[in-house]
Amino acid sequence: MSRVTLLGGTGFVGRHLAARLVARGHGVQVLTRHRFRHTDMLVLPTLTLTQADVYDAGVLREAFSGSDAVINLVGILNERGHKGEGFREAHVTLTEGVIEACRGAGVRRLLHMSALKADKQGPSHYLRTKAQAAAAVLMAKQIDATVFEPSVIFGPGDSFLNRFAGLLKRLPVMPLAFPKARFAPVYVGDVAAAFTHCLEKREGIGRRYALSGPRSYSLRELVAYAGRLSGHRRPILGLPRPAAWLQAALMEWVPGKPFSLDNYHSLTVDSVSAEDGLAALGIKATPLEAVAPTYLGSHKS
Repeated sequence: MSRVTLLGGTGFVGRHLAARLVARGHGVQVLTRHRFRHTDMLVLPTLTLTQADVYDAGVLREAFSGSDAVINLVGILNERGHKGEGFREAHVTLTEGVIEACRGAGVRRLLHMSALKADKQGPSHYLRTKAQAAAAVLMAKQIDATVFEPSVIFGPGDSFLNRFAGLLKRLPVMPLAFPKARFAPVYVGDVAAAFTHCLEKREGIGRRYALSGPRSYSLRELVAYAGRLSGHRRPILGLPRPAAWLQAALMEWVPGKPFSLDNYHSLTVDSVSAEDGLAALGIKATPLEAVAPTYLGSHKS
């Protein structure tokens, strides 16, 4: 049994991965700024919650002490500001701190979550900072790193299909930016399996794995599918680019920022790949249609 420290462990992917690691006999330490908010996770028998400021190098180094591996899942889709500082802090600054803390604590194994089509020259802060962080991880000395690059991730509790299902429940018409943008949704259980496989087999050191589902869909197709399963079929109005830009610019100022100009720019790049990282790891990709009906129906009431 190994001892794994997990950053981002209280989020959607983190909870699925933590449960899988515990089920396979690993000890899991989840770092969180607000321990009292996530005590439900303590039902997992070999999981501990440690309250920590993950941006404090000394705190991180102490938390990593005694760990066999560190997994960094931290990521944001939007920032509080508008100039990219939030993305740089969450993706680049934090990752650099994780690398230094791993060295200081003597932890060589680091598994890192990036994003499909992350690119230092990408059109959005999200894609650029994700690429910068992944490059730092793979180039780090004294670190045995593996990087995972998933397309949009689906499963119970996701913030993608569930969000659209919730919007369709409230709106008579769905105004949709970039309806032709393409995604290859990957099941959260398959993402967790990929991390676990590389952790246990020490496979993929120095490698990137593109993680995607067995087929791709347009954004319009995915939204329509969420509507059918949730029982809230609505007309979908594909927005021309100027209208999509205006929608994003206005929503920059809506509490919670459900859509932003950075999201707009990210959508100009299809989240699909010719590479099949799951197959390379011996994992058969789970179809969207095998899982989505089991949880989107909860929006029917």
